[in-house]
Amino acid sequence: MKILILGGYGVFGGRLAALLSDLPELTILIAGRSREKAEAFCRKIDGQATLVPIAIDRSLVVSFLETENPDILVDASGPFQGYGDDPYSVIEACLKAKVHYLDLADAADFVVGVSQFDVQAKSAGLVILSGVSSFPVLTAAVVNELSKDMTPLSIKGGIAPSPFAGVGMNVMRAVVGYAGSPVKLTRKGKMTIAKGLTESMRYTVAPPGMLPLNSIHFSLVDVPDLQLLPLANPSVEDIWIGAGPVPESLHRLLNLLAKLRSGLRLPSLAPLAPLCYRVLNKMKNGEHRGGMFVEVTGNRRDEIVTKSWHMLAEGDDGPYIPSMAVETVVRKWLEGAQLRPGARPATNELDLADYERAFVNRSIFHGVRSSEDMKGTLYQAALGSAFSDLPAKVQQLHSEQSTSQWRGQAQVIRGKGLLASLVAWFNGFPKATDAIDVTVSFTPTEKGEGWQRDFGGKKFFSFQALGTGRYAGLVTERFGPMTVGLATVVKDSRLYLIPRRWSFLGLPLPKFLLPGGESFEEEVGGRFRFDVRIELPVVGLVVAYKGWLEVTD
Repeated sequence: MKILILGGYGVFGGRLAALLSDLPELTILIAGRSREKAEAFCRKIDGQATLVPIAIDRSLVVSFLETENPDILVDASGPFQGYGDDPYSVIEACLKAKVHYLDLADAADFVVGVSQFDVQAKSAGLVILSGVSSFPVLTAAVVNELSKDMTPLSIKGGIAPSPFAGVGMNVMRAVVGYAGSPVKLTRKGKMTIAKGLTESMRYTVAPPGMLPLNSIHFSLVDVPDLQLLPLANPSVEDIWIGAGPVPESLHRLLNLLAKLRSGLRLPSLAPLAPLCYRVLNKMKNGEHRGGMFVEVTGNRRDEIVTKSWHMLAEGDDGPYIPSMAVETVVRKWLEGAQLRPGARPATNELDLADYERAFVNRSIFHGVRSSEDMKGTLYQAALGSAFSDLPAKVQQLHSEQSTSQWRGQAQVIRGKGLLASLVAWFNGFPKATDAIDVTVSFTPTEKGEGWQRDFGGKKFFSFQALGTGRYAGLVTERFGPMTVGLATVVKDSRLYLIPRRWSFLGLPLPKFLLPGGESFEEEVGGRFRFDVRIELPVVGLVVAYKGWLEVTD
C-alpha cells in the first residue's frame, strides 16, 4: 500500500508516519512544501516502512496523484478552516484520480460538508472520510460505549494536551481564528450559536485509581462533534466540547480577546497566531501529562444517570492520540477490513475497543466513573471501579457506613530540627516510639468522614471529604486550618495517598511547598497495614508512622 501524507513532516502527519513506520508493506510519501524538511524527517524515522520525501504544493495535487498513483491520500496539513473558496480541491482531485482519502480535519463545517461527495465516491468505489481524529472519532466511540444502557440527553467533553506536547502553527491558526467567532451547537434541543473560546468550565480528568490531572480550565472550541454527535444521537438536547491548553494565563488571555472580538465585532484574531504559537511553545512547565474526558448524562429506566470517561496519557504518548484514528483505519485496511465506499464524516468508523488496541504498550490509561459511585462510602465514591482492586482488608476499612473503630500498634518516627518539631506539635502528631497502641475511630457523615487517631493517649483529628472545585477528583483531608488534597491511587495492591494541593484557612498555598512523602495502605498477613510519611520542603521529615489495625467487635 502506498500512502501520501500531505503535511507529512508536520505535527500530526509526522506522528502518523511514525505510528505506521513499523509496517514493511507500506510506502509512505512524506509530502510538504519543503523537500529539505521532508528529507530530514525521513532520516529521523527508524522503521520498516519505506519513507519517500516529496516536495509538493496543494495546487499541484491533481497531477501528482496521476503520476504517483497512491492508494490513499491523508490530508494532515490544515488549517481546514482556512482553505478558502475551494476547500475541497484535494477531495475532488482524489475522486478524479481514483484515490481513497482520509483527513484529520477539526473544522466542523468542513467535516460536515464532505457528505456532498457521497454519490460520487460510491460510484467510484472510493472511501472519503473526514475528521479521522480524536474529535469526533474518539468522542463518538466513547459516547456510544457510555450510552449502551441509557438514552443520552447531554454530552460534555474536553481535551487537555500536555504543555510539552508542542502545538503546530496550523492548529494555532485554527484556534485563534475561531476565537470569538460563531460556533454551531445544540442547546435545549435546538441548533443555536455560541462564540468560540468565550465560554469556559473547570474539569478534572481522573480515571479511577489513577493520579488525576490538575483541575483544568476548558473553553468552548469549534469541533465537528458539536454538529455530528447530536445527529448520531437525536435524543441529545445539549452538547459542549472544550479544550484546556496550558499555561492557563495565556488561555485566559485568549478568552478575554475572544470576548472582546465578539462584543466589539472586531476582525479575526488570526494575525496573532504566530505570537501565540511562539509563546505557547516556549512556556513549557508543569507535568508532562495530558488527558481527555467525555461525560454523558442520560435516562436509564426513568432514572437520570451520569457517566464520564477519563483518559490520561503520560509523557510523549499523548500527542500521538489524534493520529491514531487514521493509523487504526489503515491497519484495519491492511488486515482485510472492508470499508464502506462513500464520502462522510468518520464519526462511527471506530469503536472504543479499536482505540484500546492502539493504546497497548503505551502509557495511556482510561476508565469510567458513574454517578452511582456516589451512593457508596467516601473511598468507594473517590475510587469508583478501582475500589474493587483493593485488598480485602483495605476494602473493609473503607466500606464502613456507620461509626467503627480499629485498633493495633504502630511505630512513630519524628523529624529532627526545630521546624519539624514545631510543625508536628502544631498538628498534634505523636512523639517518636518503637511501639505504641493505636486506635482509629471512623465517623461517616453526609459530608465525609471524621478520623480520630489515638496514639497511646495522644489524639489528633482530621476530616476527610470528596474534593470539589479545584479539589475535584481528590479526597480532601482537613487538619484544623490546613487542608490537603490527596489523590487516591491504586497500584501494586496498595492504596497510595498522594498530596496534590493544599490551603490554609481556604487560601491556596504554593505547590512547591506542598507536603510530600510516600503514604499507602495495604494488606499483609491478613491484616490492614498503614505506612504514612509526611515531609515538607526545606523542613524534611515531620513525622512517619506505620503499623497495623484490626476492627474491634
